[in-house]
Amino acid sequence: MEVTPDSASVPEGFTPHFRKSPLTDPWEPIYSRVTPQAVILGLRLASAHTNSRGFAHGGLISALADNAMGLSCGMRLNMKGAGLVTVSLSVDFMGRAAIGQWIEIRTDFVKTGRALCFAQCFVSADDKIVAKASASFHVPPVA
Repeated sequence: MEVTPDSASVPEGFTPHFRKSPLTDPWEPIYSRVTPQAVILGLRLASAHTNSRGFAHGGLISALADNAMGLSCGMRLNMKGAGLVTVSLSVDFMGRAAIGQWIEIRTDFVKTGRALCFAQCFVSADDKIVAKASASFHVPPVA
């Protein structure tokens, strides 16, 4: 089953993701919603996002979690554009997501420091948690 943006709904408040990347280009369309606390990412799972069993690929989940947490840290630090670099990333997989489900990556904790920013996020498939990730990011010195 191939899901296209025309055949699946996108939750209210999500718009095409503002931060493009050569890595994520093949996964488009990716959506985001910016809140005062975080950048939330979402996408409708399609075959291009899956492993050989037809479930969300762990690499997809890891990359999008890294993206959501890094952007959320940058937002909290009031940084415009690039700058943060991932120091560590850990992902715990607790379930699976199937083609057609809405995948949402929601950062729910950010602690900023002068040199490091720490974040945690949850990945859900149709509102059921399928993964939890945490990361730390290097904050570049202010020039």
